[in-house]
Amino acid sequence: QVQLVESGGGLVQPGGSLRLSCTASGLTFSIYAMAWFRQAPGKERDFVAAIHLNGAIKWYGDPVKGRFNISRDNRNNMMYLQMNGLKSEDTGVYYCAGESRPYGHGGGDITRYDLWGQGTQVTVSS
Repeated sequence: QVQLVESGGGLVQPGGSLRLSCTASGLTFSIYAMAWFRQAPGKERDFVAAIHLNGAIKWYGDPVKGRFNISRDNRNNMMYLQMNGLKSEDTGVYYCAGESRPYGHGGGDITRYDLWGQGTQVTVSS
């Protein structure tokens, strides 16, 4: 059974940093493109960042470029999102996602992903 479990969310002040983790099990992690999406209350789930199989290619949503960094550790079936310079508009539930088929392209199209974690709450507030 495939499982994606996020951790690392919490409450942080504007300008602060958080590091989210995604632990994967039940799949050959290294052959799936992975991504982070987020959803604010009353809004659609938006693309944050994605990473190719070996981590060589990364994509970022415009609102987070230059502030967030996505990475992965295929040996330990982990993915990370380092978030710096956090703003109130970064508040939301952050989801780890795996692409629906192995050796896929990745990228920011949400329809490419059908493996989802339960989400972790990130709140940026003073």
